[in-house]
Amino acid sequence: MSPIGAVLATTDSPANARGYRRLLDFARQHVPGRRCWALEGVGSFGAGLAAFLDQAGEQVIEVLRLKRPAVRGGRKTDMLDAIRAAKEALSTEHLIQPRVRGEREALRVLLVTRHGAVLASTAAINQLKGLIVSAPDDLRSELRKLKRPAQVSRCAQLRDRPTHGVEHRMTAVTLRSTAQRILALQAEAKDLENEILALVRQLAPELLGLLGVGPITAAQILVSWSHPGRFRSEAAFASFAGVSPIPASSGLTNRHRINRSGDRQLNRATRHGWRGRRQPSWRRQ
Repeated sequence: MSPIGAVLATTDSPANARGYRRLLDFARQHVPGRRCWALEGVGSFGAGLAAFLDQAGEQVIEVLRLKRPAVRGGRKTDMLDAIRAAKEALSTEHLIQPRVRGEREALRVLLVTRHGAVLASTAAINQLKGLIVSAPDDLRSELRKLKRPAQVSRCAQLRDRPTHGVEHRMTAVTLRSTAQRILALQAEAKDLENEILALVRQLAPELLGLLGVGPITAAQILVSWSHPGRFRSEAAFASFAGVSPIPASSGLTNRHRINRSGDRQLNRATRHGWRGRRQPSWRRQ
């Protein structure tokens, strides 16, 4: 597409190294000199192409997921989406640089995997509590008086004795299996957190010295921030994190409302540092 929005040529290619080379040759043929690539889904399906273009010294920007036509029967093809992405890049006021890979991507996959382990552990704990509530009286009376860590440890050691009835034995089996799954998931999450801590200490140890910032919070900040120069100002980063106040004044009323947009994972990470401290007045409104 030309700088004024005219479509010069279109093509498609497979998403592999040979296809990436074909796209680059196609772009050099039709747009010699300076050019810019507008990619959607740089962190997922477009990651391979973005990495290839970056190694080739090409300028790459990220476009957000494009809005589909509001009218019923709006056309949708890969080629039309590519044209919409190019038009979005031409009309946008602030270009978005793709996130870097390497150490930042390593942190991201560690965070995602740990989060999955934590969610699975929480689901298993809820399942264990439900099993204890409906367990036979002798099992229930033994387990209900224990705290949760002690419950999990005790259930992981349960044995199904042949002298007990089938209900008692099968309940013990399920309690033991669920508790062992909880312990395995918790150990997995802890191992991943140790890996995250080691990477954060290598990349930005000063973050760990801030009040309320642990390895998980620091890692999420680094993943969202990505690299120097991605955000044009501190205000842009605050807006991206969803912590910037939004003016909602009218007439003689002067107030702000909470920003509900932005990167919600980063928003959750930045809010952890406010716990135990007085929040800004706009945040309390």
